[in-house]
Order: sequence, then C-alpha cells, then structure tokens
Amino acid sequence: MIQAKTKIKIPILTIAGSDCSGGAGIQADLKTFSAHNLFGMSVVLSVVAENTARVISCFDVPTKIIDEQMLAVYEDIEPAAVKIGMLGSKEIIACVKENLLKFNAKNVVIDPVMFAKNGYALMPLENCQFFKDEILSLADVLTPNIPEAEFLCGFKILNEDDMKKAAIKLYEEGAKSVLIKGGHSKDNTNDIFYDGKEFSIFKAEKIDTKNTHGTGCTLSSAIASNLALGKEKHKAIKLAKDYVYGAILNSLALGKGCGPTNHFYKFDKEE
Repeated sequence: MIQAKTKIKIPILTIAGSDCSGGAGIQADLKTFSAHNLFGMSVVLSVVAENTARVISCFDVPTKIIDEQMLAVYEDIEPAAVKIGMLGSKEIIACVKENLLKFNAKNVVIDPVMFAKNGYALMPLENCQFFKDEILSLADVLTPNIPEAEFLCGFKILNEDDMKKAAIKLYEEGAKSVLIKGGHSKDNTNDIFYDGKEFSIFKAEKIDTKNTHGTGCTLSSAIASNLALGKEKHKAIKLAKDYVYGAILNSLALGKGCGPTNHFYKFDKEE
C-alpha cells in the first residue's frame, strides 16, 4: 500500500448560476479558482441553458436547496473568499443574503450579473432596487460593468468621470468598495476602483477578438481568488485584471458566437 501525499489548498466558494457551455458562470469560476491553485466549491442558484451565441432558458433552484448547499459547504469546509454571480429572483437574493450573514462569509466579491452577452436579462430589471437594498452592503468588492452600473445608478456612463461618479454612488449605497469595469468603452478597457477614500485606474488596451464570453465572471472570481490568497484589494484587482487580460489574449476559438476565454493559458504548452 502506498501512503497518500496529503496536501492543503485554500478553499473558495462561488455562489452563482451555471453555464452548460463552460465559458461563464460557475464553470468559469471553478476554472479560475483552479488556475490560482485553490480548492473551488460551488452553490448553484440557477441552471442556465446557454452557449456562446444565445441563452435558451433559465431555471432557478428552490431556496431550500440553496440553503442546504450553503449548510453543506460551511459546516465542513469554510471558504476563505466568496464570489457571488447571477441572482435571478428576489427570493434568491434574500436567501443568499441570509446565508452570508448566517455563516459570516469573508472576502465577498459580488458581480451584479444582469445581462448575458446577447442582452438576455439574467436579473429581472424589477429586482434591481431590491438587489441594492438587500445585498449591496455585503459586498467587500462590487464589480459592475458599465451597462450594469448605468442601471444600478440611473444615469449614462460616457467617460471615466462618469465611472467615478457611479463608483461613489454605489459606495454610498452600501458597497465597501467598487470596481467599475470599462470593457464596454470604445477606446480602452480601463477599470476604475474606489475604496471610499481614493480612486485607482487599472489600464489596459483593447484586444481585437470577439471571444470574451465569461470575462466578467472570470474577473470577479479572480479577484476573490487573490483575496483568498491574502492579497489586499488593490493588489488582488491588479493581479486579477492581468490574469483576465492574458485569458482574453489567448482566448479560444470555440462556438458560433462570442467564444470563451482561456482560463488555463498559463499552462498551455508552446506549439
């Protein structure tokens, strides 16, 4: 009999919807966790039938099963950080909030997933205010893209000054820090981070590719990964942005629509 070589890895949790095509949602989060050498766990909130071109349908998991998934995780393996993605109903928002408070979740990164790449509403628009009222204050880092920030804030975002204005508003509404993602800008993909005291700009050039499916999920889970690894917020975001930039630069030509990023590009062998 051979003795097992037992190792310890830092555990981390994603609470989100699934993506059966593997590019976004829980599947993207778990790949990102693995790429950061972490032990990924998941609580499934919604099952989404989607691919690179379209969303076909979405089924929300009953809150009883969400409660039991959360209990199963926290009674056995407490995560060092939590990434939260798609919250498809008011009942799910309330359920997730209750569990985060119950289990005193640490390093919570909330990605307010509202729309799929094709515009499909993953969070019903009428739930937006409820989302802000109920769960925004639990975000150690909130990571909306420009369209999501526009909807949460109620005004158009046309430049970096508007991004800063949005970050301040969301901070004042409860988020402990806010990263406004600039991937929808025309000229660059600069992100703006506000921690309640000062702004930081994370700059990046645009990459000429359509393969950006799941980039928001990947960035938020990369931030959570770095927080789990003990990085402070600014460093965690910088490392996460660099990781996502590489994943897009080395993206995968799969599917008929917006292809997925390459979560394991650092491990690819040179051909």
